[in-house]
Amino acid sequence: MTRTTTLWSLLLLSAALALGSCAKDATEQATGPEPEAKAASKLVFSSENAVKGELLVCFGEEVVAGIESSVMQVTRSGGVATRSGIADFDAVLGNIGVKALQRLFPVDERNEERTRAAGLHRWYVVEFDDSADLDKAALDMARIAEVSKVEFNQQLMHVHDGKVIPLAETGAAPQTRAAVGFNDPHLGKQWHYINTGDKSIYSKIKAGADVNCDEAWQLCTGDPRVIVAVVDNCVQWDHPDLAANMWTNTAEQNGSEGRDDDSNGYADDIHGFNFVDNTTLTISTKGDAPDHGTHVAGTVAAVNNNGTGVAGIAGGSGKNDGVKIMSCQIFHDDDGGSAAISAKAIKYAADNGAAIIQCSYGYPAGSVTSDAAYSSGASAEKQAIDYFIAKQNCAAISGGLAIFAAGNDMTGMSSYPGAYRDYISVTAMSCDYTPAYYTDYGPGCNIAAPGGDAYQSYLENITSGASEVLSTVNGGKYGYMQGTSMACPHVSGVAALGLSYALQLGKTFTQNEFTTLLLTSVNDINQYCTGTKQYVTDKGSLATLDLSQHKKGMGTGYIDAYQVLMNVRGITCIPIPVGSQYTLNLQPYLGGGNLDLKITEISISADDMNRLGISSTPTIFANQIILKCTKPGSAVVRIKLLAGNGNNSGMNGMPITKEFAFIAREIHSQNGGWL
Repeated sequence: MTRTTTLWSLLLLSAALALGSCAKDATEQATGPEPEAKAASKLVFSSENAVKGELLVCFGEEVVAGIESSVMQVTRSGGVATRSGIADFDAVLGNIGVKALQRLFPVDERNEERTRAAGLHRWYVVEFDDSADLDKAALDMARIAEVSKVEFNQQLMHVHDGKVIPLAETGAAPQTRAAVGFNDPHLGKQWHYINTGDKSIYSKIKAGADVNCDEAWQLCTGDPRVIVAVVDNCVQWDHPDLAANMWTNTAEQNGSEGRDDDSNGYADDIHGFNFVDNTTLTISTKGDAPDHGTHVAGTVAAVNNNGTGVAGIAGGSGKNDGVKIMSCQIFHDDDGGSAAISAKAIKYAADNGAAIIQCSYGYPAGSVTSDAAYSSGASAEKQAIDYFIAKQNCAAISGGLAIFAAGNDMTGMSSYPGAYRDYISVTAMSCDYTPAYYTDYGPGCNIAAPGGDAYQSYLENITSGASEVLSTVNGGKYGYMQGTSMACPHVSGVAALGLSYALQLGKTFTQNEFTTLLLTSVNDINQYCTGTKQYVTDKGSLATLDLSQHKKGMGTGYIDAYQVLMNVRGITCIPIPVGSQYTLNLQPYLGGGNLDLKITEISISADDMNRLGISSTPTIFANQIILKCTKPGSAVVRIKLLAGNGNNSGMNGMPITKEFAFIAREIHSQNGGWL
């Protein structure tokens, strides 16, 4: 089906209405150049680290219809527009060797009304001669009265550290404690899901330093109604361990090649779109990290229990029930990676059903250093992310989740955009609970997840990459990578798993409620932010990292998938230390001191006792519970209480049964950090 007639009718109608309300044509509204100070206030970001020969321009609402009409006259016949219809602005375009003027966000007929309500239709891309002075061009455009903003198109970078270490297919797979019985042959090597303390990975590895997938998978493994957009390199859509969990645009799959069959502004976007080259998804083969997107996608939703490769956190049970991956390609080989491209990709994700955007990219360290600096200009990218957050695409949550990698600069703050207060920024941990040597930390960092640490194994002459994160890579293969880029999809995967479980239970959360739930479903890591650890610098020399600077700087704690599901279910999670006898006072978790609650019975299954390493049923003494967990694990414990005891409290001996989730780790506090 072609959308031409409908599209032009829509735009022409909008143009007519807008022009009818204006006293003068756009070309007659120019009031002359504005003073330099006022013009400078319209500039967003700076030319440092900006794409040459390209600027983003936001026009005033009163002139947009005229610009649309002017651009349509050219593009309707297949030409390239180079004029706006605004005389003063067009004079600037002529001086800088304009090549193209086009709307940043293509028309999606299904969402055009919403797009206009958000003001996103006002953004245009101006392409011109690379040799033109970028600062002068921006200021000249900003002097035009009809221009609201001029944005320098910032370049982006992947936030990973190092290259892929291919998986060696030989050797017996390590044992895993996973109780679900998945048959993925390399699951045992994914310590970041289920860490058994295998010292062949690293001598100081700690069992339980993982996202706790084992018990979580017994409750939920994913749901295809949850879509995660991977804003990154192209995801290999036909990878044998990803293909079944790829989002599919059936209208385009069953439509005509080269046509926008679903009228969303993009042709042949079957599993996503290549926003770098404005074409179909294209596998990267060179550049900074061609496997990056495929690796990230595997952590979120590699197909589980398919007898192939690795597992994904929300990859399902092998019955086509995993969450879906949408590939929003913003890097291709050495190209791409700009704020304009990411903005288009993120709006596409919102308009095509994604509930989570997984973003392992950011601005270079120091280019944006505060929420005020990021938000004051209201960049096209920020407006696109806010548009995404406001869109409900999953019945379990009122809006979208934007999850970013914190950065690998070893600096005391998160990189942007992830550092912004409305988004989630993820720091990276090693297999021994210590912060990864490369991770950013401090202000703007929200939560920690496993990102791997190559030098832990390297320092012990282990070259397999085992202490890094194992996932899918291009060519239908598997490999290890490290970075906050690898930590970030663990949080995206756990969030997707939580939304899947909420759908399963018929629950709905506000965007803020679920974000809070996610950030508080954590294990404490502050006790490990002491002392030092060694790493190898870029120059190959050995260096020492002071871990104390990371204390209370890694976010709220280490993400725990089981806790997320328990909190979705409404069951209170209680941390239990491993290795010593522990006396648990339930009163802080029961509330209501006037209830006069007395513990009468504890019920825990034999399987759950085994998971916690409990040799005998916990005992009750002085209205407290005494137990000893000998290994990391999680379990639901049912506790019976008597309220009131007939003492005229009003409860009169009413029996109460309440469930708690015990999380056995080497921790003592529920929440180990700050928001």
